[in-house]
Amino acid sequence: MKRGGYTDLPLHYGRVPAWLYERMTSLAGAVVETIVKERGTEEVLRRLSDPLWFQALGCILGMD
Repeated sequence: MKRGGYTDLPLHYGRVPAWLYERMTSLAGAVVETIVKERGTEEVLRRLSDPLWFQALGCILGMD
């Protein structure tokens, strides 16, 4: 199945409070570590290169 189309994923140029940054980095580390354990490092790279998955990760981490 071929996917195609366009989506607008704007960048946010604001600042994150230090306490939130610490929580986001801890959660991101846990997510990446789990994917590596379950699927391997190639899967992490595949997912990070997918703009929609990357945007969803940012939302989960609180960077929305």
